[in-house]
Amino acid sequence: MIKLNGNGVYLVDGNELLEDTPEHQGRIAELCPRGKDEARRGTITYGILAAHNTGLIAGGGNPTGSALHLNFDAMTSHDITYVNIVQTAKVSGLEEFPVPYILTNCHNSLCAVGGTINEDDHVFGLSAAKRYGGVYVPPHLAVMHSYIREACAGCGKMILGSDSHTRYGALGTMGVGEGGGELAKQLLRQTYDIAYPKVIAVRLNGKVRNGVGPQDAALAIIGAVFKNGFVKNAALEFVGGGIAALPLDFRAGIDVMTTETTCWSSIWQTDDAVREFLTLHGRAGDYRKLSPAGIAYYDGAIDIDLSAIKPMIALPFHPSNICEIDALLENPKDILREVEKNSEGLLENPAVKLHLVDKVDGEGRVRIDQGIIAGCAGGTYDNIMAASAILASKALKAREDNKAFSLSIYPGSQPVFLELSKNGAAASLIANGAVIRTAFCGPCFGAGDVPSNNGLSIRHTTRNFPNREGSKPSAGQIASVALMDARSVAATALNGGYLYSAESLGIEEKRTPYHYDEAPYKARIFNGVGKADRNAALQYGPNIVDWPEFEALGDSLLLKVVSYITDPVTTTDELIPSGETSSFRSNPVGLAEFTLSRKDPEYVGLAKAVLRAEGERLKSNRAGMEKELPELPSVLEKIHGIAGCEGLELVDIQTASAIFANKPGDGSAREQAASCQRVLGGAANFAHEYATKRYRSNLINWGLLPFTLEGEPFKKGDYVFIPGVRRKIADREPSLTAYILSVNGKDAPPEIPALELKTPELTNDEREIILAGCLINYNRNRMRNSKG
Repeated sequence: MIKLNGNGVYLVDGNELLEDTPEHQGRIAELCPRGKDEARRGTITYGILAAHNTGLIAGGGNPTGSALHLNFDAMTSHDITYVNIVQTAKVSGLEEFPVPYILTNCHNSLCAVGGTINEDDHVFGLSAAKRYGGVYVPPHLAVMHSYIREACAGCGKMILGSDSHTRYGALGTMGVGEGGGELAKQLLRQTYDIAYPKVIAVRLNGKVRNGVGPQDAALAIIGAVFKNGFVKNAALEFVGGGIAALPLDFRAGIDVMTTETTCWSSIWQTDDAVREFLTLHGRAGDYRKLSPAGIAYYDGAIDIDLSAIKPMIALPFHPSNICEIDALLENPKDILREVEKNSEGLLENPAVKLHLVDKVDGEGRVRIDQGIIAGCAGGTYDNIMAASAILASKALKAREDNKAFSLSIYPGSQPVFLELSKNGAAASLIANGAVIRTAFCGPCFGAGDVPSNNGLSIRHTTRNFPNREGSKPSAGQIASVALMDARSVAATALNGGYLYSAESLGIEEKRTPYHYDEAPYKARIFNGVGKADRNAALQYGPNIVDWPEFEALGDSLLLKVVSYITDPVTTTDELIPSGETSSFRSNPVGLAEFTLSRKDPEYVGLAKAVLRAEGERLKSNRAGMEKELPELPSVLEKIHGIAGCEGLELVDIQTASAIFANKPGDGSAREQAASCQRVLGGAANFAHEYATKRYRSNLINWGLLPFTLEGEPFKKGDYVFIPGVRRKIADREPSLTAYILSVNGKDAPPEIPALELKTPELTNDEREIILAGCLINYNRNRMRNSKG
């Protein structure tokens, strides 16, 4: 079904893969006389990156390792990110948006939590679009990525979004999801800096089976590459003869899920299906054919036979935890028991147990409590039409014993909803028991359709991380999500809420033409691009709070490890939970109270104690420091035992908190996973590696040192002392010597262990941001320097 090749491959004439091995060198030399470096330039990725790079790719030869300084054609954010981004850019001198910036409202659309604060954010967004010249898409009108596909993406473009699922590759656009700091940089006409990525070919051949949808193909890919890191931070380039038979919605459904592979971006070859889509949406001029050169070199390949993919299910608690639905139905108890076992270490409350085996009834059927088809992945026209046809088919005898099962469908945009209304599909869905809602991303992150305690929800959405559906194990609650394609979700609904594969229905999918009507957009969307009005005032609500002041990096740094997470991977949902926190994203101080609240409830209190101690240090009050952290005299005694540090006093050493996690930052692009740590006085992360480039960028933009290390040399509560840290960062030292100062009583070793901390791949600007204390300080310093 899926084969991986990590040795490097040549793509010949757009479809043949030629492995870069000794036995093929003769033919390779014949096909590519100018060598591998020239063939690297034959990828679609190279052409787009070169066109958006402000400088030349190094050497005119091999682009690998070259530094890219990119400018984007457009940017987009939603209503739990754009307030902080605009606030950050404003204090750094923002005058107008330099590129189209689309502010959508699909996350905090439900204004039921926190009084007026969600709608206050929306009012702020509209005022920012007027003042700085942006686009404002009101709540319930469109999911962020659905709107960008309809109104903005085009062949050869690059779009930066403050959401991890910023993926428009199926339309020939390289979409990049990042934290808000990177968008603020673009607003201030600074570049997005990255080393030239690995480029991986994804060759599609064959034709999908009836009953198989885009989520099935996406889950199969994620399952093949996530755990081995095969495409981490790479650009995926979709090629091959199988693409032509895939409708555009199908391609987009695969593409948006590439985020879950941990790749950096994606791009597809384009054809008449893309031309037709863009023409239908009034943007025929945005089409151009994108395809690899006759010979193109890739750093690896994923080879996929579409005809071998069957309906899939991603079981809790990750999109990579996949199996075929048929396989699950053949052996449900053993498979679900294994999921229960594997979940034990993921739930922070040991008293809460997952009960999935209970869903298997006496006939071996798997009972499902809820179905959802929603968002940028599920809420497309083709997906919903397929679900409607399945529900209307009556291909199964109706069951009466699971009336508790519910099905909710969220069309991705009002134009899609309008067409479903015109062609009768919406009426059919409603008549067959589905509830149709407006365009809203809530089910993707726990802000809508939260299941009951011990509920199992099947969803065509993007993620099924622990607690992301909205449950709170710390309060004794647990629910879980399995990801499936809309077709099998509908088949399960038709089966009375008992798990079923759409392929087993034997229904041939027939596509119904889509007629785009932009009337809902014309009636409501504000488009101020190129019409910035500096007299328009930003409209603030009581929950919209400025960032606090942050210190520059000190000469020496004393870090207390206040959270120690040993899970293989830590998601941004665990670092700062989604769902219940969303309404507070415009209030940095208020939001910080939720940091690690699900994973480590002690974190906030411990971090605040360190923050108060640092406040006392800034007042040269040693007694105040020791009141907050009574162990500091013992720590200082150990520091005096380090050569060259004999004369240091507590008030000479910057004190901050830090967390350790094996591999933090999987999942969402939300910058708050880092900024909340900074608000609470954090100054570093310790990790074996970082799950995504975007989380590492978030750390740096908020002044947190992204250290990597070997092993697990310290414990929660230990201190890590880094003498001369400011000078070492400024001098571009790739590694720093630190010292572990244990205060854990009898477990403390008599000697002071040294520790090597690495800070690889920091650019000059990243070093300056860290030295300044955060991106805001960095830009303020630049403004001061520019004024003399």
